[in-house]
Amino acid sequence: MHAPDLFERTFPGRRSDLKRSILREALACFNEVGIEATTIDTIRARCETSVGAIYHHFGNKEGIVAALFFAALEDQAALRAHHLEQAQTAQAGVEALVRSYVEWVDAQPEWARFVFQSRFAVANGPHKDELLTRNKQRNRQLTEWMSEAERREAFSHIPPELLLSLIVGAAESYARAWLSGRVKNSPIDHAPLLAQAAWASISQTRP
Repeated sequence: MHAPDLFERTFPGRRSDLKRSILREALACFNEVGIEATTIDTIRARCETSVGAIYHHFGNKEGIVAALFFAALEDQAALRAHHLEQAQTAQAGVEALVRSYVEWVDAQPEWARFVFQSRFAVANGPHKDELLTRNKQRNRQLTEWMSEAERREAFSHIPPELLLSLIVGAAESYARAWLSGRVKNSPIDHAPLLAQAAWASISQTRP
């Protein structure tokens, strides 16, 4: 048996075949021509289903965008949780966050491209409240991990809203360059350096 892909992991079972088909074709369309230029009819034609079936499962195009975006975030969070569970120190946790991020981008480049282009639309669209709720749930494990005394002390001098930007900011910037073809090597090739830079940015901000 083949390993399940992201669609199958997030929407498992034969009863989700049509939903997965719609989302696969929608993801391809969004990455090929952009979210704005993609229409429900374009997606319908590619997955050979009816407009009614698409609306039944997702409500509208914004619902499709949100479903894909949330699926990507959940998959990314699962990999992050796996890495973070093995980290005992603050530095190991920072390295785990960076490595999980670049591993996910390397394994899911089409999804990563979509996440970058859809983030603003979801954060400012009809599903923004759901995004806030999901983000709180998704970050609960990270918050709990950081609350242990030694780790809390290591991060206490950094404003909470700035912490993740310091940790994954460089990796995200490089990932964007790689996904757009501006650099050749995958971000995973530079994971050790990116992790070192992330830790340095935190430890060097101490007063």
